[in-house]
Amino acid sequence: SPWRPVLLLLSPPAFSTTCARCAKDGRLRRKRAISERQLTRYFVDQRKVRVVGGHGGGGGHSFYSEPRKVFGGPDGGNGGDGGHVILKADQQMKSLSSVFPFYQGFHGERGGSKNCYGANGAHMYVKVPVGTLVKEDGRVVADLTQHGEEYVAAYGGAGGKGNRFFLSNENRAPTLFTPGEPGQERLLQLELKTTAHAGLVGFPNAGKSSLLRAISRAKPAVAAYPFTTLNPHVGVVHYQDYEQVAVADVPGLIKGAHQNRGLGMAFLKHIERCRFLLYVLDLSVPRPWIQLQDLKYELEAYGKGLSERPCVVIGNKIDLAQSRINLPLLREQVAERVIALSALTGDNLEELLLHLRELYDTYVKTEQARGQSPVKW
Repeated sequence: SPWRPVLLLLSPPAFSTTCARCAKDGRLRRKRAISERQLTRYFVDQRKVRVVGGHGGGGGHSFYSEPRKVFGGPDGGNGGDGGHVILKADQQMKSLSSVFPFYQGFHGERGGSKNCYGANGAHMYVKVPVGTLVKEDGRVVADLTQHGEEYVAAYGGAGGKGNRFFLSNENRAPTLFTPGEPGQERLLQLELKTTAHAGLVGFPNAGKSSLLRAISRAKPAVAAYPFTTLNPHVGVVHYQDYEQVAVADVPGLIKGAHQNRGLGMAFLKHIERCRFLLYVLDLSVPRPWIQLQDLKYELEAYGKGLSERPCVVIGNKIDLAQSRINLPLLREQVAERVIALSALTGDNLEELLLHLRELYDTYVKTEQARGQSPVKW
């Protein structure tokens, strides 16, 4: 009918950029939170990498010639060296997910005439997180624990020699020149061990992720089923004097974790780098001190002396009635200091933050007394 197009023209558009309310809604719309299952694609703590150094440039082959100087002699320059592949620790990197499976250094340029040397190939820098172990055939060849620390993973090949190099009294017109050497080729295993000041140690559903969300801006997934945390998360606690303490929430362990049961070694290797430990116990279960004994046994079975590091026992879920009954019993059975709190309601978090700072200050003084620089965030 003839009036239908008119109605279509007069109908309001589905979206208007001039509407203030629509513009405000678009500006305030938040990005959808990424679940823990999706985060597994982004956090990688192991990677195999094949590295090949750059190929050296070939030597030049030429003879100098100009008017009235026909026999000017050889003037082929040497080729440039190939570039190295260098691993560099960067504190901005938190995962090995951005590391590609293959890297090759840049090739050196060929030597030119008039004794011109070829340019060296540029080095290939690969950024890796601080705390990356580099292994070759199961043997540790490098441990990048400091920001800016470098390790040459593959050396570039040497450049070839030009025919000028072979000039001698016996051979005044050498035609010999050598090609560049190939770069070094290696297959390396990169393994990330989370470098944090404190590590939250506990069984599944003890409330480690909830506690980390309460004291920092980290957002690990929280749910009522075991093994909600599948990857380590690092939260940073900020203090008024601008000091920052990094706290790592690693996947929960079970009995026999040192024998690679459950998440096993995937959990324990991230605890190795922690300077002090926070044992998180669920106060609502019967005999919570048994949890502490089992946790220390697993740590000691994995690495001797790991359970003897400075620590504090955190009794979580104090907001429950059964937890208040178990708290005095736990303090009778445990020799370490016990801090009772609730990560859900935020009760008594101040005591934990103050004691965490005391542990950090003790660690800094100990490292300075040894002449070493403490890890800073």
